[in-house]
Amino acid sequence: MPPEYDLAIIGAGSGGLTAAGFAAQLGARVALIEKNRIGGDCTWTGCVPSKALLKAAKVAHEVRRAERFGIGANAPAVDMGKVRAYVRQAIAQVYGFESAEELGKQGIEVMEGAARFVSPAAVAVGERIVRAKAFLVTTGARPRIPAIAGLRDVPFATYEQIFENDRLPRSMIVVGAGPVGMEMAQAYRRLGAEVTVVAGRGRLLPKQEPEVRELMQRVFEREGIRFVWGRAASARRRGEEIVVAAEGGEACGDLLLIASGRSPAVAGLDLENAGVDYSPDGIRVDRWLRSSVKHIYAAGDVTGGPQFTHLAGWQAFQAARNALLPGSASGQPGLVPWTTFTDPEVAHVGLTEEQARSRFGGDVTVGRWELGRTDRAVCEDERDGFVKLIAKRNGRLLGATVASSRAGETIAELTVALGRKLKVAELAGVIHAYPTYATGVQQLASGMAVARVFSGASGKIVRKLSRIGG
Repeated sequence: MPPEYDLAIIGAGSGGLTAAGFAAQLGARVALIEKNRIGGDCTWTGCVPSKALLKAAKVAHEVRRAERFGIGANAPAVDMGKVRAYVRQAIAQVYGFESAEELGKQGIEVMEGAARFVSPAAVAVGERIVRAKAFLVTTGARPRIPAIAGLRDVPFATYEQIFENDRLPRSMIVVGAGPVGMEMAQAYRRLGAEVTVVAGRGRLLPKQEPEVRELMQRVFEREGIRFVWGRAASARRRGEEIVVAAEGGEACGDLLLIASGRSPAVAGLDLENAGVDYSPDGIRVDRWLRSSVKHIYAAGDVTGGPQFTHLAGWQAFQAARNALLPGSASGQPGLVPWTTFTDPEVAHVGLTEEQARSRFGGDVTVGRWELGRTDRAVCEDERDGFVKLIAKRNGRLLGATVASSRAGETIAELTVALGRKLKVAELAGVIHAYPTYATGVQQLASGMAVARVFSGASGKIVRKLSRIGG
């Protein structure tokens, strides 16, 4: 039988939605298959609910600290049922743009049900056989449950359940100190729970630069988050409490969150029926996002690469483009910015200092601007953080890290600068609106550019040509 569709997309998260929208704009016959909820993790159990919860937690935190602005306030009374309602409201608003009805208006046929390959040319969705010229797998990832003795005998939540919680625990244990674990740890602490984080030593935000980890540990401990260092070894019940034991001690609480990462969601797809090469680490793809079967593509978390919503959307767009249009575009971007939405936020793009020095040796210069020297941060009493720029000695930017209240917004201009291979002096020469957090980027770039001009032999010439003291 001839194929019904030009492109069948399995998984309606951020990647699948982006690819389907693009394919529909091209006029392609496109099917979007989802076994759970359109929007995927990002809409329902990830980006959207977590940011809504973090906002509620920050409001509570600011009420407690209102006195420093000369404003008297009573201690906040947190109603987790109403907090959950606020989170659900945010989800509903975002989902309103992604519903099956809205997608249908764009010419996208949405199919509800689990898809499994029955051949390289077809998938089964329930009783229906769907045939397409090309397939794109964007099924994302699922929570990774660590091997902790006794864990299956105690109640625990992952990010898939935590946003449905309508009761503020007296105490909470978080296993894992990556972005998800620390965002939730800080949120629950600010809402009023006692929080203990269990994590291997050196595993606090492990992908961040050392000074970021030092800064954030100080912030977390100042807010009252307790750390038990060492891999979680066992979990048990003790009366109404849950106890997690690790090398560095024990953590007790009445709510346990497992935040130990995510694994590619490849189970149940029957990829072997299509001849697709995969493993528990994900579907193997080439630089054009083709699997071992050239008309079957994969993008985003399911490929085992970095797990970012924005990367999944970008890759899925590229995969759909490669599946439907002549020529090929690389699905491996040179630059991927990311942000951890703790408070302060932490954002990064490009090379870290360690990576830059490993690659370029002594041909590297590093500048840092403390947030306490940025006027907007002083006005808002948000002084924790810094801007760090890494460049070659000729001034070309190599990487950037920002820790500040607006780091996720600030990193955008640095991503553009790196993408355009700009030099520090060019970044310094762009007028930034004042007073903003981004002013710190210009102040740091200006200082680094001036230091470069006045260094070495060129500096002597500049000083000689200047009119100062003439």
